[in-house]
Amino acid sequence: MSLSKFLTGFAVGAAIGAVAGILLAPKSGAETREMIGEMASDVARKTDETVKDIQRRADNIVSDVQEKSEEIMGKIQDMLNKQKEELEG
Repeated sequence: MSLSKFLTGFAVGAAIGAVAGILLAPKSGAETREMIGEMASDVARKTDETVKDIQRRADNIVSDVQEKSEEIMGKIQDMLNKQKEELEG
């Protein structure tokens, strides 16, 4: 089993366990709803942070690839110019 599948299963299991614990805890309905709301807000915040982190990393990768491709294109152009000069001269 891959590590990502294991971690996904672990996270889902933890979430289900947390929800079950909240729902089965001896608290009033209002307290339980407040707890669920806080958990939902926390999950939303963490998800937003993760998405922003992934976007930042993807932007960095795209930027690096663009820089490298421009560098390679410059080298190819230089090689073509040298070949052209050799053929003409």
